Amino acid sequence: MEGGMAKAKKVKNLSFTLPNKVGLLCDISSALANAKIGINAVYAYDTEDRACFMLAVDRPARALKVLAGMGAEIKEEDMVAVEIPHRVGELMKVTKKLADAGINIALTYGTTGTGKVGTCFFKTADNKKAIRVINK
Repeated sequence: MEGGMAKAKKVKNLSFTLPNKVGLLCDISSALANAKIGINAVYAYDTEDRACFMLAVDRPARALKVLAGMGAEIKEEDMVAVEIPHRVGELMKVTKKLADAGINIALTYGTTGTGKVGTCFFKTADNKKAIRVINK
């Protein structure tokens, strides 16, 4: 992908909450690892008494079962995963394509890490159209 353009595809995202406690992310990641489920991205924060998570995993159906077994209130939703070259201005190019196509971004999270490519996850008003315009 070095020197390439952003590539978008549809992925399943799991949003869920659990009662907040110390060690909860460790418990979740342990349960998923024990079920041989890889975590591609995680976003988490706490409220007064709840911990809120968004996960992109490699086996969403299996993860749903594991998390439900932990008592999680889960919502599965489609999102757009976009592999973006790790260069200055690349996120701007992707978001400009979305803006120019009139597609609103409801939520995004992601990272570039230290590699040549990063991944951002977008929840948009029209994921199918978003994938089309990003991949043009």
